[in-house]
Amino acid sequence: MDSIETAHRLQFAFTITYHYIFPQLTMGLALLIVVLKTIALRTGSVLAHEGVRFWAKIFGLNFVMGVVTGIPLEFQFGTNWSRFSEGTGSVVGQTLAMEGMFAFFLESAFLYALLTGEKWLSPRMHWVACALVCLGSWLSGMFIVATNAWMQHPVGYHLGPDGEVVLDSFWALFQNPWFRWQYMHTMLGSLVTASMVMAATGALYLLVRRHLDHAKLFVRTGVVAGLVAVGLVAFPSGHMQVENVIEHQPVAFVAMEGHFETERGAGMNLIGQPDMQRLRLDNVIAVPQVLSVLTHRDRTAEVRGLTSYPREQWPSNIPLLYYSYHIMVGLGTIFMAILGLCALMLWRKKLYQQRPLLWALMLSGPLPFIANTAGWLTAETGRQPWVVYGLMRTAEGYSPAVSTGNVLFSLLGFMGLYALLSILYILLMAKVLIAGPEVKVDHG
Repeated sequence: MDSIETAHRLQFAFTITYHYIFPQLTMGLALLIVVLKTIALRTGSVLAHEGVRFWAKIFGLNFVMGVVTGIPLEFQFGTNWSRFSEGTGSVVGQTLAMEGMFAFFLESAFLYALLTGEKWLSPRMHWVACALVCLGSWLSGMFIVATNAWMQHPVGYHLGPDGEVVLDSFWALFQNPWFRWQYMHTMLGSLVTASMVMAATGALYLLVRRHLDHAKLFVRTGVVAGLVAVGLVAFPSGHMQVENVIEHQPVAFVAMEGHFETERGAGMNLIGQPDMQRLRLDNVIAVPQVLSVLTHRDRTAEVRGLTSYPREQWPSNIPLLYYSYHIMVGLGTIFMAILGLCALMLWRKKLYQQRPLLWALMLSGPLPFIANTAGWLTAETGRQPWVVYGLMRTAEGYSPAVSTGNVLFSLLGFMGLYALLSILYILLMAKVLIAGPEVKVDHG
C-alpha cells in the first residue's frame, strides 16, 4: 500500500467514524420516540409526553451534528476517490442521491414538527410527524446500507466498454442477499445504542435522585427495547450476516476468526492475539468444533485456514479485523448479560432499588458506540483490499492527482474542526441532561 492510498483511507476512515457516532443514535432514537409517543396517546401519560419532548431535543442536536459531519463525506467521493466515483457512479450516485432527495428531506422536513408540533398540532398529527421522522431516518439508513452492501457483494450490473460499472436493475440492489441482513443488523445495532443511552440516562437520574418518574420510564423503555434488539442483533441478523461472509468472503471470515491453519473439527477462538510473523494465534481460548459446525453444520468438517489462500487475497490488516470482530461480539455478549439481568429485576419490580445494576446501566451507555464502530470496522477491513469486492481494488479507486501532503493537511483541518464541534456538542448535551425533562403538569 503506497503512502497516497494510506492517506486517503486514513482521512475517510476518520471522517466517517466520527460521523457515524450521531446517526447510529438518531436512527434508533427515532423509533423510541415513536414508542413513547404511542404510549402517551394510548394511556394519556403526561410522563411519556414529557419524555418525547426531552428526547426530541437530544434527537435534534444529534441530527444536526450528523448533517454537519456527513456533508464532507459526499465531497470526498469526488476529491479523494475520483476513480471509484467515475467507475461506479451509476450505482453509488443513484443510491446516495435518493438518500438525500427522499430520505433526508423527509426526515428534515418533519423535524420541525417533531420539535415544536405539540404547540400547533393535534396529538395524533404530532404522532404522525414523529413516525415520518422515523421513516425518513430508516430510509436514509436503507439507501446507505444498500450502497455498502453492493460494495461488499456487487449484483445487478455489467461492465461498459471502458470498464465502468453499468447498473442493470436498481431493484437488484435491494434484492441483494447481503443487503437484507446487513440492513437489519445495522438498524438493530442503532436501536441497541439508543436503548442503552436512554436506559443509561434514566439510571443516572435515579442515582442522583432527580426526575425519578421520568427516569423509571426511560430505564424501563430502554431495557425492554434494548434486550429485544440485542437478541435480534445476535440472531437472526448477526448469524445470517456471518453466513453471508462465509459464502461470499471466505478469506475475511477465517481472518475474523483468527483461523490460520486448515483443520478438521475446528474450534471457535474466543480469545487470542494474532502473531503475523509466525501466522498463528497466541494464548488461545477456543470452543472445540464450533467453527466446523458454524461453517459446514458438521462438527468434524474441515475448515480452510488463512494460509491456504493466496496472500494477495488476504485482508490488508488482519489484526485490526480480528480485534474489531471480537470487540463487537464481546460487547454484544456483555449487553445481553446486563440487559437480561436488568429485565429480570424489572419484572421482579426491584430494578430501581438495585444501585449496582443502575451503575452498570449508566456506565455501559457509551459502549454500544464502540460496538457499532467495531462492527463497521469488521465489515470494511474484511472487504479490503477491495473497494468493491472482486471488482475494483482500493488501490484503483483513489484520486492519484491529490498528493499525500494535501490529504494529510486537510485531515488535520478536519481533526481541529471536529475537536471544536465535540466541545460544543458536549456542552449542549450537558445542558440538556442537566435541565432534564420539562415538567409542565403536576404529577401528584
